[in-house]
Order: sequence, then structure tokens, then C-alpha cells
Amino acid sequence: MSGSGSYLNPQNELNYSLDDIVDSLATIIEPDSKKDILLLGLVRQLVVTESKITLTIFLKKPGTSFAEDIPGFVENAIREVAGSDVVLEIDVDNAMISLGMDLKIDGQQVKPGPDTGILNTIAVASGKGGVGKSTVAVNLAIALASEGYDVGLVDTDIYGPSIPTMFGIEMARPQVNDERRIIPLEKYGVKLLSMGFLVDPKTAVVWRGPMVSGAVRQFLSETEWGDLDFLILDLPPGTGDIQLTIVQTIALSGAIIISTPQKVAVADARKGVAMFEQVNVPVLGIVENMAFFTPPELPEKKYYLFGEGGARRLAEEKGLVLLAEVPLDPKLRQSCDDGIPLAALPGGSTVFTELAKTVARQTWIRNATRSETEKVEIVRG
Repeated sequence: MSGSGSYLNPQNELNYSLDDIVDSLATIIEPDSKKDILLLGLVRQLVVTESKITLTIFLKKPGTSFAEDIPGFVENAIREVAGSDVVLEIDVDNAMISLGMDLKIDGQQVKPGPDTGILNTIAVASGKGGVGKSTVAVNLAIALASEGYDVGLVDTDIYGPSIPTMFGIEMARPQVNDERRIIPLEKYGVKLLSMGFLVDPKTAVVWRGPMVSGAVRQFLSETEWGDLDFLILDLPPGTGDIQLTIVQTIALSGAIIISTPQKVAVADARKGVAMFEQVNVPVLGIVENMAFFTPPELPEKKYYLFGEGGARRLAEEKGLVLLAEVPLDPKLRQSCDDGIPLAALPGGSTVFTELAKTVARQTWIRNATRSETEKVEIVRG
């Protein structure tokens, strides 16, 4: 994991890493939302070295008792991991204040935190079709919901929507509220929206690019999502109109790239990584789907039917995290065809449970160590 090396404090001989600091901060819960300060995006500009730890805290409700207490909570949590000798500093409203000093937070000066609503928007993308991107997006969303997060899932593949089938609700139709906003459907604890809910399943969507872009904008900005921890966007394959529309419409928290092991898929996945880098959207990591096949009667065997380790090598090359290696599993394909994804079955998928935990963790680290992503303004020359 990038930036998560272990550091040695020579004075008290305590080892600590970025991961350790992130774990300690995740124990601090904002009382009103009952969510930790990393998930809420209240920790920013976290820098961890062997002798100094600095961070910035953004508060949604300055002047509250939590606002006054949070520097002490942060200090206690980090000191338990890093010890008492490490220099620890917090930046509140661009004023560097040592935690060893008498801290005072002026309610009028604290920089406001992120707006309520959708905390993290994650795009699931691939450079080419056929790599199981939607399968991963669906099971990831359900696994995140099973972990207790509030989750929404948008199928932005206008021409080939698959989420209605995978959730077994092909004939369902969303409603519109009094404010003329779309009310998403919900199943397995996930709020859902797809073009497949708005057209006859037997009818092809024959639209030009501007109409498709308009539909995606409606999905993102005219839907009553409510408060979500994660909004997962299942993107169509490639690097075209819809991808550009999304980064122009909302500020993505990050992207996940799906690939299979073979060279041709990895080459296209590399283009997907490059696209998000070009528009300054952090790539949280890469998922290698269909990584290997293990016969039920030979659980110790792994057969690499499509090559071995292609996505892992790409992750290492780009300095990214390999989020998961998802095996080729007939039950995974069958469960999605049946409308009951593997992650929705009791004990059905440990790989997606672990993927959900890893994605949540990478999102915490991204929020804490990088500035907020902004919408992209594309200027035509």
C-alpha cells in the first residue's frame, strides 16, 4: 500500500505506519451521525513520517462540544499508536497549532467540513467490456451495505444496463416525488438506479451521445439519494462520453479499475488508469477478476486459465493497490443471472466482503491524505 511503510521512533522504539494511524483515527466517532471521522472526510492532509505527524481537521458543526473535544480525541488516539515523543500537529483553518499547546477552536473560524448527503462517490470502470465490471460493482455495493454502510448504485451503462437483471427486478420502475426528483429502488440494502428501470427490457436504447449524457446527469443530480456513505457508479467500458460527463457533473472521490489477467485486458485497464489520472481522479486500486479457477474437488489447486498476475503487475507498475483477486467461480455467474448476487447470500462470498473492507479503507486513506477532487472543466481548443 502506497505510503504505508513502517516507521521507527528511536526514542521510545514504537513502530507505527500510516495504516496504524488510519486505524487509530477510525475509532473516533462523530456522535450525531455515528460514523467515524475518516468516513465523514473530516481528516485531511494527513502526513506521516518517522518523526512527525500532521493533519487538518474539518468540522461540519463548529462550536459544538465535539468540535471542542476532537483535537484531544485525535491526540489520544494517535499517541496510543505513535507514542509521546513524536511531534504531532493539527491544522485548523490554516493555522498550525501544536497539540502540546492550549488548543482553542473558535466556532467562527473553523473551516466547514463536507456537505451532508453523499460522502464518497466511487466509479467502477474498465478499459474493455467482458471483464466482469458490473459483477464486481454489484457485489461490492451489496458487501458494503452488509458491512453497515449506506450505499447507492448507479448503472450508467445506458446502452447495456445489467443491474436490473443482477438484482432480479427487471420490471420494477422508480417513482418521482413531489419535487420531481427520482426515488431510487432498493434491494439488498442498496439504493438502485438504472436505465434498465426506465425502458422495456426488449427495447434497445438508440440515442446519440448528448441524450446519453443528459440521462446520466439526471441520474446523478436529480435523484433523491438521501444520505449515503458510498455511491457506486458502474461505468460502461472505455473512456468516452459517459466517463467525461460524470467527471464534469460530480467530483468523484476515486475510481476502481477492473481487469482480467490476460495481456489485452491489462493493456486496456492501463488506459483506464491513465484516463482518471488525466482528470485528477485518484485510482483507489485494481481488481483482478477471473484471476484463477479452483475446482471444488481440488480446493488447494489454482488454475490460471487467462494468464497469471497481469493486474498485479499493472498495480505494481503504477504504484496502486491490488484490491482483490476474484476467482473464476460458476456460482458467481449463476447467482447474478438468478438475480441473487453472491454477496447477498449468507456466507456466499468472503472475497467481496474483504474487497468491501479494503475499498472502505482505501477511501479513508484517500480522504485523509489527498485534497478533495473537483469537477473537471473541459475546455475545447
